Amino acid sequence: MMWPMYGWGFGWFWWLMPMAMVAFWGLVICGIVVLVRRGSRGYGRTDSRSESALDILKRRYAAGEINKQEFEEKKKDLS
Repeated sequence: MMWPMYGWGFGWFWWLMPMAMVAFWGLVICGIVVLVRRGSRGYGRTDSRSESALDILKRRYAAGEINKQEFEEKKKDLS
């Protein structure tokens, strides 16, 4: 006599478990994707957006991209 009540009491469980497993594996996959993306950015590199214009100018002069005259003119323009 109690079997119909037993079925109604656990009926929601059979829908909840598959949905919970899909959600769990979805979160695991999203976590892996986030870790891979974060690792591929290269945290040790300097970002050119964080450098000031004067730092970039000094780096270009040190690399030989511009000569002393150009360096002095651009430095004067920046200050």
